[in-house]
Amino acid sequence: MDAFGDLFRGVRAHGSLFGSSLLTPPWSLHFVDGAPLTLCTVLGTPSSSGGWIVPEHGAPQRLDSYETVVVRGPGTFTFVDALDTAAEAIACGEFCATAEQGGTRHRRGWADPGSHSSATTLIVGSYPAKGEISRRLLEALPVVMHVGAGGTGDAVLDHLAEEVAVDVPGQQVVLDRLLDWMLVCTIRGWFDRPGGEPPTWWVAQRDPVVGDALRLLHDDPAAPWTVATLAERVGVSRSTLAKRFTELMDEAPLTYLTHWRMTLAMDLLTDHPALSIAQVGRAVGYTDPFAFSAAFKRVRGVNPRDFRREAARA
Repeated sequence: MDAFGDLFRGVRAHGSLFGSSLLTPPWSLHFVDGAPLTLCTVLGTPSSSGGWIVPEHGAPQRLDSYETVVVRGPGTFTFVDALDTAAEAIACGEFCATAEQGGTRHRRGWADPGSHSSATTLIVGSYPAKGEISRRLLEALPVVMHVGAGGTGDAVLDHLAEEVAVDVPGQQVVLDRLLDWMLVCTIRGWFDRPGGEPPTWWVAQRDPVVGDALRLLHDDPAAPWTVATLAERVGVSRSTLAKRFTELMDEAPLTYLTHWRMTLAMDLLTDHPALSIAQVGRAVGYTDPFAFSAAFKRVRGVNPRDFRREAARA
């Protein structure tokens, strides 16, 4: 698995984390739950006017038909037809609802009774993102990502438009997968945009040497890797791998591996309380629990047992 795929696995659309709204001006929806990631995209008619995404901390972003914005929490944001329109609070955490409903019921839209000839369809996907793996992906993202129309996500939007227009068995499953697909397309488009500043691992994945090394490390992080064995699998010398990897990733191969192992260990410690410290250590490549504890404390500043105890209290 590549680094992006591994980081993305903790960020998925699930069940009711979805809403679609058929809106005619004026509208203003204030999203107040501060979800880790919220994807907003617009499906408009030729006569619809689109709208504006106004983040709590940042400049307004215009959002027209087939354009997509991803907002990183915990800040709130507003979707408005015009910047001076007053807002109605919307909670779109586990369910999409108006504030009057207490955020407890799914509503397929905050549809108003106006004419649909100029209506804008807002599609919202709210993504839970827990754990250290997800945090590493979120840290690589800005507060607001805006990707225009004409990219790979357009095909996904066509499918979304068809799916939200019907009410059939299995619809939520399809919507979940489409929203995951849309989020991947949006993040790819953001990282690959002209003049962009993607994270080091995104650039390194496309390097023939470092990309192969990253895939090997992510495919089997618990393997007893050395620079020599990794270089042999990639097909280059140890010095070539070490130099190239450090140039692109700003850290040596085994340093990167240690940090990734500790990331995996943190999620195992919190998500699987029945696992012993030794079992967690073995799962990430340490046959000696004392060596695992020492590495964990060196990287995280606290030993695994104390980390688990503090996480359980949080």
